Amino acid sequence: MKKTAIGLLVILLSISLSAQQYFGTPAAEGHRSIVLMNPTLNNLKTVFYLIDNQIFPLPDDYNLVGFFHKSQGYNFQQSVDFIKESGRGNVFLHACGDQIGMTVYGDNPCSDDYRQVFSGSDGIIFFGGPDIPPAIYGEETNLLTEITDYHRHTFEASFLFHLLGGYQDENYAPLLEQKPEYKILGICLGMQTMNVATGGTLVQDIPTETYSQRTAEQVLAADTDARHRNYNNNFGTDDEEIWGHFHRINILLPDRLQPFLNGSDKNPVVLSSHHQAAGRIGKGLLVAATSMDGKIVEALVHEKYPNVTGFQFHPEPPFLYQQENKLHLVPGQPAKDSFIDLYGGSKGETFNRNIWKWMVLNLK
Repeated sequence: MKKTAIGLLVILLSISLSAQQYFGTPAAEGHRSIVLMNPTLNNLKTVFYLIDNQIFPLPDDYNLVGFFHKSQGYNFQQSVDFIKESGRGNVFLHACGDQIGMTVYGDNPCSDDYRQVFSGSDGIIFFGGPDIPPAIYGEETNLLTEITDYHRHTFEASFLFHLLGGYQDENYAPLLEQKPEYKILGICLGMQTMNVATGGTLVQDIPTETYSQRTAEQVLAADTDARHRNYNNNFGTDDEEIWGHFHRINILLPDRLQPFLNGSDKNPVVLSSHHQAAGRIGKGLLVAATSMDGKIVEALVHEKYPNVTGFQFHPEPPFLYQQENKLHLVPGQPAKDSFIDLYGGSKGETFNRNIWKWMVLNLK
C-alpha cells in the first residue's frame, strides 16, 4: 500500500502568507512526498528544472512539500505565486508559526510540525545558504561570519536534531529510528547544519583559519584544489563571472559513496562556494570525502542510517547540466566553456548526476 502525506498542511495558493495561521488540506491521497527545506523562488525553480529534465527523476505520484519557519528572512509569498503560476498540482507549502524558543536541541513548539512532516514523507533536501550563527554550536562569532537569517538556522538545526539526534542530548530518540531508510540530502549549508545539529562545530573561515591566508590574492595564488570559493568575485570586475569554483575531491569511503561513483572518476570535480567547513564532527557522522589536501570535509554520511548524506559542494545548479551554457571563468575574458565541456562524463558530470538519481533510488 502506498504511503500518503497524511497530516501535511498545505497552503492554499489563494491565501496570503501574511496570515498568522497556515490553512490548507491534506496532500492528495495516494501521493507520497519529498520535502524541500527553505522553498524559495530560486530553490523551486532549480528543483523544477532538475525534475523536468529528468536529472532528478522524481516519480509522478510524489508531492513536493516546501517546509519553512514563518520568521525566516524571506517573503514566501513569492513561492506561493510561483507555484500557482507553474500550474503544478503536486507542490505544497507547510510552515511552523511558533517560535522555537531557547530549546533548539530538544522538544520545542515546532516539534509537532517536525514529526508531522517526517511521518508524511520519504526524504528531505536541505539546501545551501548563509553562515550559521556560532552561538548554536557553542562558539563565539568570528568577525568574518555573517549572520543574515537566524530563524532559518535554528529551525533547520532543530529539525535535523529531531531527525538524527546529537551529542547535545544523547538520550533523545531520533525520528529516523522509526524509518531508518529515510533519505536526507544536505547541500553545502545543509551539510554544515547536519554537522552542527548532531553536536559538531564549524571552521568559521577557511582561508584564515585553515590556510593562514589573509587576502583574496593569496587564495587565488593557491592550488586550484585548495580553493573553495571564487575569490575573483571580491574584486567586482566582472558581474557575469561564475559565483563558484570547480575543484576535485578525494573519496575516503568509496563503499558508502558507491551510488555516486558509478561511472565516475575517483576524484570527481565539484562546484564549491563556501568559506566555512565542518570542524569537530557530530554524533554518528563519518567523513566520507575531503578536499584533495585532506583539510576540508567534502562529504558526511551517517554510520547508522544508510541514506543520510551531506555534501559541502553544489550539485544542483542547472548550468552543471547545460552544455550550451558557457561560463565566465576568467575575469574580463569571454565565456567559452561549459561545465560539461570541461568536466563532462566521468570527470565530474556523472558524479553530480548520480546524486539526484540516488535521491529517488528505491522510491516506488
